[in-house]
Amino acid sequence: MQENENPFERPDPTLAELITEFEELLPASCADILKEKEIPFIRDVLIGVAENQAGEIFSHFTHELQLSLSELLSARQLTTLVTHMSHDERVDFFQMLPEERQESLFRRLAQSERDDIIRLGAYEEGTAGAAMTSEYVTLPIQATAAEAIGRLRREAPEKETIYESYIVDENRKLIGVVSLKDLILAPMNLPLSEIMRTDIIFVRSSDDQEEAAQKIAKYDLIAIPVVNDSEALVGIITHDDVIDILTEEHTEDMEKLMALTSSGGEYLSTSSWHHFKRRATWIVSLAALGLASGFILHANEAILDKFVILALYMPMMADTGGHIGGQSVAVLVRAIATGEVKVKDTLRVFWKEAKIAVMMAIVLAVLAFGKIMILSSPSEIPAGFSMVKIALTITLALVVQVFTATFIGAGLPLLAERFKLDPAIVAAPALTTIVDIVGIFLYFKIATAIIFN
Repeated sequence: MQENENPFERPDPTLAELITEFEELLPASCADILKEKEIPFIRDVLIGVAENQAGEIFSHFTHELQLSLSELLSARQLTTLVTHMSHDERVDFFQMLPEERQESLFRRLAQSERDDIIRLGAYEEGTAGAAMTSEYVTLPIQATAAEAIGRLRREAPEKETIYESYIVDENRKLIGVVSLKDLILAPMNLPLSEIMRTDIIFVRSSDDQEEAAQKIAKYDLIAIPVVNDSEALVGIITHDDVIDILTEEHTEDMEKLMALTSSGGEYLSTSSWHHFKRRATWIVSLAALGLASGFILHANEAILDKFVILALYMPMMADTGGHIGGQSVAVLVRAIATGEVKVKDTLRVFWKEAKIAVMMAIVLAVLAFGKIMILSSPSEIPAGFSMVKIALTITLALVVQVFTATFIGAGLPLLAERFKLDPAIVAAPALTTIVDIVGIFLYFKIATAIIFN
């Protein structure tokens, strides 16, 4: 391949040409090229490239594409492919297969792969145990730096990372960690007990995977060890796994903030009916709850007939409340997710949000009053009422809306957290409906109290 030739730009390379070009490319780049091809062609490429490369490329495909390819591969070909996948990716793929296919594949795998799938697959989805890999290096505490380096050289081809090695006792209890840099710089005859660090940052297998990601980010770790309840080392989570975890968590939070239920997988490959089911639950529920706004409007129909100008500024009230409340929800959901804010911080949160609301209310009040006086002065109003009084009424209602939306937006995530519910899925979808109902109710209460007194 010529030095400046880009395989992404070649329209239709033959199978043999593509296999040759893949020898110089990273697995992720190969996967990007193949995902645009027909599935039979992808299968032929995976069969043609080196076995270890095929496993790595296969790991970068979407779950939907992996399943489609598995149906075209023979039992022997699929077994070879799965054998050369990384341990954690292998388990994820295996658990997606139909039960009959799992049994057939499981019988063909070597005993070590079987044991690995059983052990890693036993952890609950979303935990550190489910996200970890067993491709790590352990060293005995009595080994010297020279012996440790020799062991790393032998085991490196089979491990996901060797930059951090873990010191365990005879019961696999984690007692220390040593970096490759420390081993290289240490005298070759120095025992690991004098090189290792004992202030170990770790997570338990039952901890949420997001906690592992946060610790890796906080302490700038290459990998974090995972221990069980007996403090025995059972796996590690590497920094590249953290990217996948954060992407997954971000997607999940975005779906919850948008009132989407469960995971929808790939957008284009998911049926319209499935998309409908994911979106409809909250929408229908909140639409039913939103009928309360209609009852409030109906109860104040006489006021609207007399003061049409009040109806003109209702969209401004709703938009302001929705935006302000949405901002409060967003920052609080994130603060709770990162562990920065706890339920015990409720008073501090409300005090901070109150100060923000005061500043927002002052700015919006000035803008709203000026807008009403300039744009609505020509409007007809009933005799005996002044535009100034009406403008002050709408402005005051807007100020109240700012405060109520701010406190509702901050309070809903904290309330959800207090009752051990997911703040994102509880707070965000319900926010707009609740703010609208409260805002409209207070709008007419304020109008009635000021204009008619």
